[in-house]
Amino acid sequence: MQYDDAKIEDMVLALLGAFEFDNGRAWKRFDFDVMQTLFDKGMITDPRGKQESVYLTQAGLVKARSLAQSMFGKP
Repeated sequence: MQYDDAKIEDMVLALLGAFEFDNGRAWKRFDFDVMQTLFDKGMITDPRGKQESVYLTQAGLVKARSLAQSMFGKP
């Protein structure tokens, strides 16, 4: 089955937004290629390294919270 990479990236970003803590910090346990793409787009800090989490950038935090609300929010 083929998947839309842009939709997958938005879903991962939404999940980061749904589970962020400390005002934009989020655990980085997602597919590395997707995380790298989000980093390349300026949505998160660099996912490479030994740290267990990444930070959402200001733009990433705004988009992640919006996506999380629209995809997972209760009416």
